[in-house]
Amino acid sequence: MPLSEHEQRQLEQIEQALYREDPKFGRLVRSSDPHVHYKRKLVQALIGILAGAGALAAGVVTHRLYLDPVGAAIMLLSLVWAIVSWRRHLARVRPARTKVSHSRADHPGRPALGWRARLMERMEERWRRRQEGDRRM
Repeated sequence: MPLSEHEQRQLEQIEQALYREDPKFGRLVRSSDPHVHYKRKLVQALIGILAGAGALAAGVVTHRLYLDPVGAAIMLLSLVWAIVSWRRHLARVRPARTKVSHSRADHPGRPALGWRARLMERMEERWRRRQEGDRRM
């Protein structure tokens, strides 16, 4: 359950007072916060992307053929690292969703379907209804 604004402000004030009174403990607590790790990795990935872009630009300007692929590789790896870090961060922060079976009452033994299969099934059902409706008329 999320905290109200007043409770959130009180919590922040308590944290700030704790960090001022015991900086060593504050650093220890902050180092275990997943948001801090994610922000650090994001900043490092952005620095990598900028360094790769710089190497790529330097390779174009100076006509050094080896700088172009090096810069592109650094940019690509940094981007992949940022995306992987983001996905891991979301996996930690978001609560795990339980999978809900989308089987209908008329098909009790049918396994749960993916969203695309459910969409296609609905479209096929609508098509059948239209065809039956046209035949009756």
